[in-house]
Formats: sequence, C-alpha cells, structure tokens
Amino acid sequence: MTPEQILEGLKEVFATVKPKMDLSKVGMDSSLVMDLGVDSLSMLLMSLAIEQKFGFQFKTMQTFHTVREVVDYIAEQI
Repeated sequence: MTPEQILEGLKEVFATVKPKMDLSKVGMDSSLVMDLGVDSLSMLLMSLAIEQKFGFQFKTMQTFHTVREVVDYIAEQI
C-alpha cells in the first residue's frame, strides 16, 4: 500500500471514530491533538479501528503526534 492509500484508509477510520471531524483538514503533517482534536478516548478507539481496517495488532503502546507517524507505523506493519 502506498502512503496515500493508507491515508485514505485512515480518513475512513477518523470518520468512524470522530464523525464530526472535518476530513479536509487531515493531511500528513496534521497534529492529531492540536489540528484534529483527537483525545485519549478517540486514540484508543482509533487504535482498535486501525487494527480492524489494516489487519494487524499493536504489540506495544504507541505514541503518535502526527498523521504521518500513524501512516508510517501502519506501513511498517502491513
């Protein structure tokens, strides 16, 4: 999968977890907390949805600050 395909899949995850999120603001350099308003509960739900969407399980606790970090991590796992 290309980073762009992963980003599109991630936008689907955001739409499910945070339906009111403005997906036009989601870019590779978007801050999860500052730009997109992801809080700790949203992060947990997002992690579960990412596992289902992309078919892997997080093996350790991960800390992500930007969308790019999430995309890069997913790319490493699939």
